[in-house]
Amino acid sequence: MSTTIQVRQRGTLTLPADIRQKYGIEPGDTFRVIDLDGIFILTPMVPMVPELAHEMEKLRLEAGLDTTELLQALREERARYVQETYGDQ
Repeated sequence: MSTTIQVRQRGTLTLPADIRQKYGIEPGDTFRVIDLDGIFILTPMVPMVPELAHEMEKLRLEAGLDTTELLQALREERARYVQETYGDQ
């Protein structure tokens, strides 16, 4: 898709409604602007923590684990990762 937008007073850009609707862009959403030598990339700054927490909770419930068991499994996984990555130091 290609469209033309105009910079307004105070540097404001308005994204076309169809793009906002397609990607669920709401007022107040934050974006990062990347300048590649005059080519601008606009990318949303989507917070991942709530999405990841929701997914972890879903998996925890599916596995039938309580929070204590989940935290213990995370500690064990971290210890295994450290051992595999760094070995005995």
